[in-house]
Amino acid sequence: MQHIRNFSIIAHIDHGKSTLADRLIQECGGISEREMSAQIMDTMDIEKERGITIKAQSVRLNYHLDGEDYVLNLIDTPGHVDFSYEVSRSLSSCEGVLLVVDATQGVEAQTIANVYIALENNLEIIPVINKIDLPAADPARVAEDIEATIGIDCTDVVCVSAKSGVGIATLLERIARQIPPPNGDENAPTKALIYDSWFDNYLGALALVRLKDGKITLGQEVLVMSTGKKHEVLGLYYPHPVHKIAAKEIQCGEIGIISLGLKSLTDMAVGDTITDAKNPVSSPIDGFMPAKPFVFAGLYPIDTDRFEELREALNKLRLNDSALSFEPETSVALGFGFRVGFLGLLHMEVVKERLEREFGLDLIATAPTVVYEVILTDGTTAWVQNPSELPPEQKIACIKEPYVRASIITPSEYLGNIITLLSKRRGIQEKMEYLNESRVMLVYALPSNEIVMDFYDKLKSCTKGYASFDYEPIAYQEGNLVKLDVRVAGEVVDALSVIVDKDKAYEKGKALVESMKEIIPRQLFEVAIQASVGNKIIARETVKSMGKNVTAKCYGGDITRKRKLLEKQKEGKKRMKAIGKVELPQEAFLAVLKID
Repeated sequence: MQHIRNFSIIAHIDHGKSTLADRLIQECGGISEREMSAQIMDTMDIEKERGITIKAQSVRLNYHLDGEDYVLNLIDTPGHVDFSYEVSRSLSSCEGVLLVVDATQGVEAQTIANVYIALENNLEIIPVINKIDLPAADPARVAEDIEATIGIDCTDVVCVSAKSGVGIATLLERIARQIPPPNGDENAPTKALIYDSWFDNYLGALALVRLKDGKITLGQEVLVMSTGKKHEVLGLYYPHPVHKIAAKEIQCGEIGIISLGLKSLTDMAVGDTITDAKNPVSSPIDGFMPAKPFVFAGLYPIDTDRFEELREALNKLRLNDSALSFEPETSVALGFGFRVGFLGLLHMEVVKERLEREFGLDLIATAPTVVYEVILTDGTTAWVQNPSELPPEQKIACIKEPYVRASIITPSEYLGNIITLLSKRRGIQEKMEYLNESRVMLVYALPSNEIVMDFYDKLKSCTKGYASFDYEPIAYQEGNLVKLDVRVAGEVVDALSVIVDKDKAYEKGKALVESMKEIIPRQLFEVAIQASVGNKIIARETVKSMGKNVTAKCYGGDITRKRKLLEKQKEGKKRMKAIGKVELPQEAFLAVLKID
């Protein structure tokens, strides 16, 4: 155990985490040159294309220093704010972290958020400044920045270039010398934390575990504590990005993969404890944060016959993404589909793209919403995810909406733009602090439904991409909220309903009907598009009917002949309007997402 080092890499998105992991693996000879590829720890195509890490990955490396052999267990973590729960579970399995900061950009919002998780877990933090080979790099300024913002001593900070390999040998030496070995009792009963699980087509459900006490051997009978079920250990492996390494046993303090021959992941929940069936421990391992869905959206197949295929695809995807939750729902306009819970907007984008790519589905996603707490006049409470489920106005005493605490770090020249954006989004300032003469940190309380649409895009565009953003849910607060409905030809389209702030209802309704007017094709009769709050119409646009000159064949003679034909046409259009259904194109549902 004295020669085991379990560590993670934490950083803001795009600060070079995956590239640094590649260099550490190469330096330790973990993968041959022939098998090596860029971002080797990112196993999905979508991760490599976008240059982001979505799922935390692990690798076991052998390292030699001063005649001693060390085992380094590296757990890579995602950098995007949506996947912070992946970071929390990776850090709960480590003794130390490498805090990677970009030498050109300095400390960002997600850097600070991840450091706090590391400090809560009492981990040894090694600051690392990356990208020192870039012309704009300023390691001295960034070291001061880390000291001032986070309070970590940076006198002997490690400066590296993950791209060119400069400083990697020094960093590995620091990992072996500075990160403490795991503490646990080798002779105690088996106690292991499941910190990741996924599904393998050949081996079934697999769990990535960190052994806190005892050991696990092949053929041992183990107990999964949350389910109370006993299983035999059929396979043990050490993690490796290219091919798993088979093992006979996993020792105390190590990280390994367990196969119990299970067909579903529900028996291997992330955060669960595995112990010995014959000699179980009394209490499970705690201090683990489960994933909570933050944003909800409806996913519907464009071809309604493919509903069962979508159900199967979501079930398969959930095997590899334990944060995904869904339940069936129906919509008058869109037919059968699912209400899916996501960790954030990037997670929603990634899931939708994976469903379309990996399962060949064409999907419509409705506007993302959050969960509202509705206090009814009879004193009961209802939780509403979908605006169409909102009870009638006369039965509602008040609606409470979830708030988040948002931390934004920005160059000071964009401060005015950001404050304007935050006040438009009903933000309440809690703190404003200058980190140095050119960078400011803002802390705001913001309603969740103001950030789930396009807040991140707007923040990036008003700061030319320099601002960084992180958030954490805080509490529910009462809001002045109403349901905004869209009526097409007199019928409410439930998939287009949104819950908005009462003061913004008029401008949002007006913008929505104006954009819908451009999208809905002309019919043989006039189509009214209306935005309403309750029974009150607040905005209207009309799609003119397609004209047909019925009097073309009527030449000469009395004017009454023409009038008669026009009256006949008028009656026909009236009849058509009474029974006519307006088919809404897919773009109409995307119009809601585009409204600022």
